[in-house]
Amino acid sequence: MDLLDDLLSGVRARGATFCRSVAEPPWAVRFASDTPLVLGAMLQGDAWITPDGAEPVRAREGDIVLVRGHRSFVVGDRPETEAQIVVEGADRCWLTAEGPDSDGCDFLLGPRTYGLTSKGSDLLVTAEYAMRGDVCERLLRALPELVVVPAQPAFTPLLDLLSTEIALEDPGQQVILDRLLDMLLVRVVRAWFARPDVEPPAGYRALGDPQIGRALRLLHDEPARPWTVAGLAAETGMSRAVFARRFTELVGRPPLAYLTEWRMAVAADLLREDGASVTSVARKVGYSDGFAFSNAFKRVRGEPPSTILRASAGGAAAGVRQPAP
Repeated sequence: MDLLDDLLSGVRARGATFCRSVAEPPWAVRFASDTPLVLGAMLQGDAWITPDGAEPVRAREGDIVLVRGHRSFVVGDRPETEAQIVVEGADRCWLTAEGPDSDGCDFLLGPRTYGLTSKGSDLLVTAEYAMRGDVCERLLRALPELVVVPAQPAFTPLLDLLSTEIALEDPGQQVILDRLLDMLLVRVVRAWFARPDVEPPAGYRALGDPQIGRALRLLHDEPARPWTVAGLAAETGMSRAVFARRFTELVGRPPLAYLTEWRMAVAADLLREDGASVTSVARKVGYSDGFAFSNAFKRVRGEPPSTILRASAGGAAAGVRQPAP
């Protein structure tokens, strides 16, 4: 596995909510669901995306849009067009003029499809992503609140298949849509982080370096191994001094500092699992005892690991449904 594999490991779609909007100008739809990440694709036509409190951004046919941070947003033919429909997931929407008590039957055109006309010139597909854990948060923090990735040939086969599958209601349909969304998200994230004007997560661009990329993969594959700078240098065929300098230059922090931060992100997710304890998690991330692990965790995260354990236990005891791992 590499850095992007790990960042996306908890982002796999499970029952993702899709919405297919069909429209003819003038049109606008407000998406008001509270999810950490929404992916939108303009399959036909162009549109303007306006997150609450932000400036509108143009999305052209074939472009992919990512909206993060639990933000409501409006998609329309023009920034000034007032929203006619409000969507809260695939099963809840209403006409703005009628309010949330209207049943939405008049503009439910088919499976996962909403619109005021079935023959509109503009076609937008959106999908909501429930994301889990501190490892995923590293990915979210590296993304702006609104990302527009221009159309690329690599997107086309997935968008064509998505356009077909989202309108069907066959057995296993949700699984097909979830997997298409997973593949599209990976390609979109890769395309975004490949831009020279974008700052990717620490270590991402270093994956392209044969030696430092190998070191990063080793750290992600085996975070519990008792790594040393000398040991990593030996694995990459470099001297200790040259390896340490090059790693720091490419990744932005020294090797063991990077390892500690990564271990604590992994540990935070492990602490939320059923039956977790400070001692068991300590061993999984390379610490021989809970005391040393707790000190390191508090130094990096600003709170002891017991805080996460108590919060997870409290949520479960109160009957709060925990996100699927």
